[in-house]
Order: sequence, then C-alpha cells, then structure tokens
Amino acid sequence: MKKTVTAFAAVAAAALVSTSLVAPANAGPALDKVTGKGFIQCGVSQGVPGFSNPDTSGNWTGIDVDVCRAVAAALLGDASKVKYTPLSSKERFTALQSGEIDMLSRNTTWTLVRDTALGLNFAGVTYYDGQGFMVRKSLGVKSALELDGASVCTNLGTTTELNLSDYFRANSMKFKGVFFEKADEVIAAYDAGRCDVYTTDQSALAAQRTKLKNPGEHMVLPEIISKEPLGPVVGHGDDQWFDIVKWALNVMIEAEELGISSANVDELKGSSKDPGIRRMLGVEGDTGKNLGLGKNWSYNIIKQVGNYGEVFDKHLGPKTAVNLPRGLNRLWNKGGILYAPPVR
Repeated sequence: MKKTVTAFAAVAAAALVSTSLVAPANAGPALDKVTGKGFIQCGVSQGVPGFSNPDTSGNWTGIDVDVCRAVAAALLGDASKVKYTPLSSKERFTALQSGEIDMLSRNTTWTLVRDTALGLNFAGVTYYDGQGFMVRKSLGVKSALELDGASVCTNLGTTTELNLSDYFRANSMKFKGVFFEKADEVIAAYDAGRCDVYTTDQSALAAQRTKLKNPGEHMVLPEIISKEPLGPVVGHGDDQWFDIVKWALNVMIEAEELGISSANVDELKGSSKDPGIRRMLGVEGDTGKNLGLGKNWSYNIIKQVGNYGEVFDKHLGPKTAVNLPRGLNRLWNKGGILYAPPVR
C-alpha cells in the first residue's frame, strides 16, 4: 500500500511539473498587431452613460471602457494605451471581423449565433442584464402586457429587436416598430413623442433616461423579458489574445472577491500572507507566464483600473446619475451570480 501511495504521489508531482512548464501559444495575428502598434483599438458604443460615453473633454469613460483599459494594463503595462472607435449596433461586428478594431467592449449580448456563425469569441460577462420597457408615466401603463398596439422605438440589428418581436407574439399582442441605427436617434425619437415605448437593456434604459428632457416623467416597467449577458468580444483565430482579454476581466472580478483594490494593492503586495492574494499580485508563482505576460500583469490591472466593484460604483452605482443596483452583478458569495475562475 505504501508503495502504491508513493508511486501515485510521484505521478501527481510529475503532472504538476509538466503543467507548470507548458509554454504559451505563439502570438497570433491579433496579438501581434496590438503589440506592434503599442495600443489597443477598442470598439465602444456611440454613447451610453456608465458603459461607454465621452465626457465633456472627449475622454471615454464607463465600465466597458475600463475593460479595455484593463487589457491594456495587463498587456502593455499602461491602461491609457487605448484608442476608441464609437460604433452603432449595425457596425460593431463588421468592424471587429474586418480588423478595424482589436476588441469590442460595447454592451453586447453573448448569444450562440454571435459566438459561432459570426466568427467571434465572447471573453466573459461584464454585466448581467435583461431587456425592459420605458414609457411616459402619463400613458398610465403599469405593465408591458398593456402595450398591445403601441409604437415601440429601438435599435436595428440587435437582440432587442428580436426579443421585442418574440415577446409580443408570445403574448398575442401587436406593435408598430420604429427602428433606428444609432442609439441617440432612438432616444431622440422617443423623447420627441414619435413612439409610445422605448425598449432596450434595462441598464441602457437607466443610462439613456438621463439624456431625456424631463427624466422624472418616465418610468421603466417591471417586466424583464430576456437574458442579456453583456461582455467583451474578440475575433476567432488568436487564442492567446482571447485568453488575455478573458483573464483581464477575471482579474477584476476576483480582485474584488479577494478584497484587493486600487487603494490597498500596494500595501497587500508588501504585507499579505494570503496565498491567493500573493499569487494575484505576482509575489508568488508566475500567473502571467502562460499568457505571455509579465509577473505584474494583474497588479497593473488593479492598480491602474481597479477591481470590478470599484469600476461598477464609479460608473453605475448609487452616486452616479445612472444609479443602478448591483443586483445579479453582485459577487456570487454576496447574493449575485458574478463569478470568475481562480487566478492560479
């Protein structure tokens, strides 16, 4: 029995050594392109407050923007090495497929067709959302089931358009669609009274309501009619680039779980005895090796961008105009479903 245990231990140890020596895949075309030019070209929305939106100085801000910044911090050591391309719903996938952008981080829903037929890879979920409806309070409507015959504004080329049709058909209701390519065209048409209802992801409804002339005159109905897992996207064909984008997001999430923030990261790097924190910050092991990154890749993300909770609070939380609750986007051990694989 002792010999069997010893032999098993030897095999297990050999397996661990073998795993630790696996080299990262050769850089593919997408990664070579980014490292060659020294910045990331990131596709974002044309302006959704809290997600990706230019401020009064033209600087892009938002949770989707910070995902791009996290990738730049991990790969290039500098979160500022990002350039932004605002894209409509119709343009976003073509821009990624053609190489106009290196990654897309633009409130985009992960679906089977997009993940397969369009030649794309979704690198995780930045925000768990669902589609809703906004109406004027003066309309007197309390439920989406009272919208039979309504005119509805939304974006072309989106899951929103498809969900809208499915919901009304499933509930034996009719609607008149008023469709636009650009988000600002949709909100302007709704604000001008060209439609009774505005439908999109509930997070976007909260964000876009801040742009209305009289936000307090509008309300979001209680129904959520879909699942909309929103996240960053890259093209097929470069697994290492895909891995870097995916794990940059995972680091933001796990850093919050471990209690590491931009404010305490330096202190914890120097004093923490927690093995998970030490691995995360490059004090022990070398988690960047198999990604082709340096030891400080995850430290750079947290120091320069912050953990997921910091980023959420900064752009979407109660102290912002968007004022979204964490809801499903709380950590898995705090009542939500936000969960990242371990960085180890």
